[in-house]
Amino acid sequence: MKEQREMLEYLQKIEDKAGEILTDRQEIVALDKRRNDDRVGMRALQKQKSDKCWITVGPLLLKMTSNEAEELLLQDQKNCDIEVNKLRSNLKVKVNELRDLEHTPPVSGLMLKPMSHAEMSAINQSIGKK
Repeated sequence: MKEQREMLEYLQKIEDKAGEILTDRQEIVALDKRRNDDRVGMRALQKQKSDKCWITVGPLLLKMTSNEAEELLLQDQKNCDIEVNKLRSNLKVKVNELRDLEHTPPVSGLMLKPMSHAEMSAINQSIGKK
């Protein structure tokens, strides 16, 4: 009976971690869609010729200047970028935690980071590029 309870708790931990991973991935997709919608809105604002525009903020419909609306969209896009980056970095950790729970080795290359400008310059020098 004790072994069955331990096995159920173990499987519950795995399911919970997998659920967190799936939720984070869905959140990333939703934020990416919102970021794309912001980009479309900014492009529409740049094409229009009037100084005022209507913009929806949640359930509200507001009339504001085009410059204010563009600033609002830019700020929302920056916030989405920050949230997506946070979720992606946390997602890597959660995937490794899940792999630890499953007793499988971590995904190779998952925690790679891009090279800095100085490192890239050193490599270019060593292979003869300017």
